[in-house]
Parts: sequence; C-alpha cells; structure tokens
Amino acid sequence: MLEVDGLACTRGERCLFEGLSFGLAAGELLHVGGPNGSGKTTLLRALCGLVLPAAGEVRWRGQPVRRLREAFHRELVYLGHRDGIKDELTPLENLQVAAALAGEPVTEARALEALEAVGLDACLDLPCKLLSQGQRKRVGLARLWCSAAPLWVLDEPFTALDVAAVDQLQGRIARHLERGGLAVLTTHQEVELTRRAARHVHLGGEGAAGTARAA
Repeated sequence: MLEVDGLACTRGERCLFEGLSFGLAAGELLHVGGPNGSGKTTLLRALCGLVLPAAGEVRWRGQPVRRLREAFHRELVYLGHRDGIKDELTPLENLQVAAALAGEPVTEARALEALEAVGLDACLDLPCKLLSQGQRKRVGLARLWCSAAPLWVLDEPFTALDVAAVDQLQGRIARHLERGGLAVLTTHQEVELTRRAARHVHLGGEGAAGTARAA
C-alpha cells in the first residue's frame, strides 16, 4: 500500500540519503533507525508529502502522494516529535481541534474516552500549559485512539512516556496492525514492538545512502 522508490532527500547542499526503496503492506510496521542528523524526521515528513524529495517518489495505493493530496491526508495520522499542543486549550479541546483539522471530527464522548484511555482523566479541565511533558505527549497520542486512518507515521512517539504508557502505546499500535493498518515510526528507545518489526530502514551517517532491509 505504501511504496518508496529511489527516494533522495537533502538538507541545504548535504545529501541525507539517496536511492531509498521499500514497500509496506497492510499489517506491517516499519522502524526507521539511524544516528541524529541522518534524516529520519525528513524521511517521515517526505512519506507524508510534507517535504519534497530531491529524487524518487512516494506512492500510496499505487498513486503518487503529491497527486493525492487531501485524499491521502485523510488516510494518514502524522505525529511529529513536537507535540503541537495549544497551551491555552484543555486536552479535550486540543484533541477535538486536531481531529477536525485532520478531517476526522470526533464527538466529545469519543474524545473523552480516548483521553481517559491514555490516562488523562484527571487533567481534562486543565489548560495544557499546566501539564507535564509526558502528559502533553499523551494529548497528542490520544488521536491514535480516535482515528480510523490506515497509515500512522510517528516520530519518537515513546519520548517522555513512563513505562506503563510505553506499554500501553505499544499495545495500541499492535492492535492497529492486527486490524490491517500500517505504521512507520522512529524511536531512540529499545521497545519490544520494534524488535518484532517486520521491516527496518537504517539511514547512515553524513552523505550516506539509506538502506532498507527485511527484519
């Protein structure tokens, strides 16, 4: 369903990676690894159509994502390593705004259920500026409990989470895969889910081409 063919991305005049090709089918997880500065976030943004690659193509259901535009974004959840949370809004308001912007508006009852699932039931009425880093992270991750999008692209989703929350998130991603969803993620943390990942992409150091290999 997701295909990458001969992808190359640059930052300024430096090549982050080139010649990167792989495919991801329903029910598969892709773990993107590599040192800092190797282009992991850039690759994820390119997969989402948010970065124009220097060469190559990303296809979804056989069609280039740059042509699909909004139709592709309706089938995608992208969570970057920046939480994107509005300080003045409550967790409920943030979740409902994010869902509406993604074209998947949720009812208040469904949003509350998602926030309770990620352990924020005691913080529902607080503005997010009063939340800890880990709690803010959970506000963003609550989208995964609401979304029916088949493709999840997650940049460092386990950062700032405690052990229980890491396990909970792994379980949510695993259920998404079991239902035929796809997921692409980066993580600096060693988690069971990535050890079981069906596919891995490792991006090399400066100027090195990325390589894709089966796990």
